[in-house]
Amino acid sequence: MDSAGQGVPSRTSAVEGLTEVEEEELQAELVKVEEEIVTLRQVLAAKERHCGELKRRLGLSTLGELKQNLSRSWHDVQVSTAYVKTSEKLGEWNEKVTQSDLYKKTQETLSQAGQKTSAALSTMGSAISRKLGDMRNSSTFKSFEDRVGTIKSKVVGGRENGSDNLPSPTSGDQPLTDHAPF
Repeated sequence: MDSAGQGVPSRTSAVEGLTEVEEEELQAELVKVEEEIVTLRQVLAAKERHCGELKRRLGLSTLGELKQNLSRSWHDVQVSTAYVKTSEKLGEWNEKVTQSDLYKKTQETLSQAGQKTSAALSTMGSAISRKLGDMRNSSTFKSFEDRVGTIKSKVVGGRENGSDNLPSPTSGDQPLTDHAPF
């Protein structure tokens, strides 16, 4: 760096062909241009702040601008020659593939496999449902169901009849009094 500290490199032997006066003029012009760049950056920053304030007051958001820019860019891509040609070529390939015998056989095989899987799952669901029904009608389940019903009536029976008198845990197996409303 030079002694002025303006970011101007010190004189090298690469400045051949320039007189000392020409070199000083160029360095002065360089300092002036660098100062103008700093000033322009400050002006640009102020303009960007002002622009942001105007957009905020108008209700324009950065997200809205981004969406608009993306939409515009996507539209530009869609109407581009490369995109149109690629879409046409892919359409041709799709047509060729879907019309091929191999594709049709694969599609048919997968369709049959799906139908068979659906039928198997339906049969399995019916079998499970039937087994659960059989189990519910078994004497073991009926006995269990009766016991759960008895316990439920002992626990909530008093509340259902308008009484909060629940049996005491210390009362043993004494039968509950009938609180039937009728």
